[in-house]
Amino acid sequence: MTKRTPGLSIRAGVMRMRASVPALAKTANMPATAAKKAVRSRSKPKRRPGARATKIAAANSRYAAKPGMPAADGPAIASSQRPMKRKTAAKTMPMRYQQAVQPLHRRKTKAAAAKAEALAPAGFALPPMRQEPWQEAPKAQLPAMETAHGEPLVSVIIPVMNERRTIGRVIREAKRVHPSTEVIVVANGSKDGSAAIARSSGARVIAYDEPLGHDVGRGVGANAAKGKALLFIDGDMVIPAAQLRPFVTSILQGETDVALNDYSGPTDKHAVHSVVLAKHALNALLGRSDLKGTSMTAVPHAVSRRALEMIGAEALAVPPLAQARAVRLGCKVGAVKHINVGKLNLLRKKRERTNPLELLIVGDHLEAIDWLARHSDERGGYGDAERKREFAR
Repeated sequence: MTKRTPGLSIRAGVMRMRASVPALAKTANMPATAAKKAVRSRSKPKRRPGARATKIAAANSRYAAKPGMPAADGPAIASSQRPMKRKTAAKTMPMRYQQAVQPLHRRKTKAAAAKAEALAPAGFALPPMRQEPWQEAPKAQLPAMETAHGEPLVSVIIPVMNERRTIGRVIREAKRVHPSTEVIVVANGSKDGSAAIARSSGARVIAYDEPLGHDVGRGVGANAAKGKALLFIDGDMVIPAAQLRPFVTSILQGETDVALNDYSGPTDKHAVHSVVLAKHALNALLGRSDLKGTSMTAVPHAVSRRALEMIGAEALAVPPLAQARAVRLGCKVGAVKHINVGKLNLLRKKRERTNPLELLIVGDHLEAIDWLARHSDERGGYGDAERKREFAR
């Protein structure tokens, strides 16, 4: 006896049904579409009369009223019924009944634990209770909000000059960097109400009526800062707190004393920008070619309290000079995270026409190189190899 394959039998039935359509249309003298409907009606199973009413009656009997409760269409029923399923009961029970039944398991568990603890012999430690899904997990404790002297751990310093469009968002992200954070805004001759927006946003504002010059606000803010980690950002760049956090974390964990933005600037061009070349040249002279074009000129970057005391807050007004001092004085300087500030830094055409920032930054690097030469030797600490200068005199 051969076994039938289900797929083959179904396919054969479908083929027979299709073959019967033209035959039915031919004998009954009807269109093909009407013949198809007739064949489909024949293939459907016929329902028994009263089947739907029977199903409804069975469902009603399953969820009949409890003893003593009046039925929907008659007197009280005195019979024990099968208990309802949990999901069905949750839908049909009154809300007050659900609230009364819900904590039963909790009360039983706590009562059993209290009884076991009372009956336990002296000096016997009970094992911890198993955490149930309905029990609330203990809330995680936040890290220390302040130092022992009530001072913040992180100081975010933001020089601002006419940045009313972005300063509110910049401060909001800065406050989320660490639970213990102070935000210091140095209003550098702003005339557009940036200082008022910064105060209303919860920042500590140090305002000056006249412009202080580029990067001087960093040194002013560093003198007023109280944190162990000082994070420097700009008021015109809205950088999310998640991208700023690695700089602060690197300082607080002692991994670095100066945490730099791993941004070297574009070097794959035919004519490389003079600022990019100056950054690479300074790092090479400092013996830190591994830093490439990373620099304290670019934000964000962070400085530890130890590094600030070594290099001096006044050096932060000339970022390449601060970086040269940090490297030469033995601070741990490293690139922490890459943030492409080249796309975030908006070009100010009016300022560039009167005082090009390119010339200012190149001059800052020359000042750093001059400091390096004065604090080492005329060759900046590099040897003369085998050159015999005395024979050329």
